[in-house]
Amino acid sequence: METKKKSAFSKLMEFAGNHKYFSYISCVLAVISAWVALIPFYDVWCIIKEVLEVRPDFSKAVHITSYGWQAVGFALLAMAFYIASLMCSHKAAFRVQANMRVYMMEHIMKLPLGYVESKGTGKIRKIVTDSSAATETYLAHNLPDKAVSYATPIGLLAMMAVFDWQLGIISLIPAVLAFVIMGTMMMGPKMAEDMKQYQNSLETMSAEAVEYVRGVPVLKTFGQTVFSFKRFKAAIDDYEKWTIDYTKAMMLPMIGFTVFSNAIFAALIIAAYVLCGNTITDTFLLNLIFYILITATLTTTLMKVAYAGESQMIVEDALNRMDEILDVKELPNGTSDNKIKDASVSLKNVKFSYDDAKTNAVDGISLDIKAGEHIAFVGPSGGGKTTLASLIARFWDVNSGSISIGGVDVKNIESDKLMDTISYVFQDSKLLKTSILENIRMGRPDASDAEVLDALKKAQCSDIIAKLPQGVNTVIGSKGTYVSGGEMQRLSIARAFLKNAPILILDEATAFADPDNERKVQLAFENLSKDKTVIMIAHRLSTVTNADRIYVLKDGKIAESGTHETLVDAGGVYTHMWNEYNKSVNWQVGKAGKAI
Repeated sequence: METKKKSAFSKLMEFAGNHKYFSYISCVLAVISAWVALIPFYDVWCIIKEVLEVRPDFSKAVHITSYGWQAVGFALLAMAFYIASLMCSHKAAFRVQANMRVYMMEHIMKLPLGYVESKGTGKIRKIVTDSSAATETYLAHNLPDKAVSYATPIGLLAMMAVFDWQLGIISLIPAVLAFVIMGTMMMGPKMAEDMKQYQNSLETMSAEAVEYVRGVPVLKTFGQTVFSFKRFKAAIDDYEKWTIDYTKAMMLPMIGFTVFSNAIFAALIIAAYVLCGNTITDTFLLNLIFYILITATLTTTLMKVAYAGESQMIVEDALNRMDEILDVKELPNGTSDNKIKDASVSLKNVKFSYDDAKTNAVDGISLDIKAGEHIAFVGPSGGGKTTLASLIARFWDVNSGSISIGGVDVKNIESDKLMDTISYVFQDSKLLKTSILENIRMGRPDASDAEVLDALKKAQCSDIIAKLPQGVNTVIGSKGTYVSGGEMQRLSIARAFLKNAPILILDEATAFADPDNERKVQLAFENLSKDKTVIMIAHRLSTVTNADRIYVLKDGKIAESGTHETLVDAGGVYTHMWNEYNKSVNWQVGKAGKAI
């Protein structure tokens, strides 16, 4: 049996908790506000009626003042109800937005780290912040307006039936035509799909803009322009084409909707000529003036309905994007009682492929790493080095085969215990916008200040701390205080020192280090690697020459393995890589501009 799809409002109320009642109260207050706001029009009708009845002796119109103050009073009362409605709607909206972000972040924290890396932190951030912000706008503003837009026509129909049903029907004809245009051409599945494409194009352009900004130093250095960054330019061109095509497609429907929603006044004037000809009674004139005054409310209501419909489609698209993340399954947490006996790592016929990939990133790899052994993964780009290391740390689960640490399958090890067993130093380490002390303490939250300072010293970070204005209490990113890529790497190594996990994975950890920083990073690694199982991923082959065993990965398989000396003499992939590496290291530019 097919389950009924939940509405956007129902989904949002699931995040509201007890605050959902504020949304319901908001709608009720908005409806009351809409109906109360119609009473001043009746007071105006009474004023005009009295003026027509007593003319030309207007001194007999003794109730005008009371009707006027009554109109003012009800107008203020309608405003008070609407303000109360907005207060309730905002209270619910803010709670929904907060709960939504907390729930999403709690879910993201349980997802495979590999998924987060592959999805891109920028894209995930945009979904979490922008999508939840869209729901806040909808609940806080559009929901009460939507209630008003439904209540107002009902009240108007009642009033129109009381005064002059013929004028009432005529005034509704343009409104009905506007609704038809809006419902058939400006709403529905086609518009929802267009809204999705619009958000996709914005998302792509935003992501490419970030990459372009990061590449500005390279572009300026080589005298390039935005046109050299083809993906960014293509994203802008695609967005431009989409918006122009969409605007042209919506031009006629929007013109029709605007004309008919504002044509109610014109319809009433035509009706006056058709129904009365040259004879106009006081009653007809009175009702005509009343309808001319009240049609402005109907026009405003139509506009609110249009904007509320657009806002609802934005919210539905935002919820769908959130569901894409929420539908990703968490990695099952291990429950094995078996204790990890040592820091050995064993892989048995491991296979893994990324979603939608045609080939395996890791294809049938088996290897054993003894406790305390230092091994290295090298090979051409795309060979599977980082993927294999990520599988060992269980950033992903293998498609087939098994990975064991200390004799226990990583799938059966509790996530907290696994993270305590492995330290992973990324090639592009990140620091949070907090103090150096707290950044390093993330390695072990219960560590004392003295232990943090000792970790910084072992990681060769003393020179970094010495030049910072507040030492270890300096907040990274505040008042222009930043560190270089190599210095950031050393601080990340300090985290690993503090964590002191028995297995250490180094993923291109010296990639962004200058010569001076690289030397200090290597000294830090020497201290950190003592008595630990170390898995290194490196392109700089000079950093892995002392490894106990080197595994050369190519096309997801182990092409060859052995010590540096045996692989150099083997005449295989590693020999070629070593020769090319030495050429690049020894390359110089001569005075004549030629390589020597």
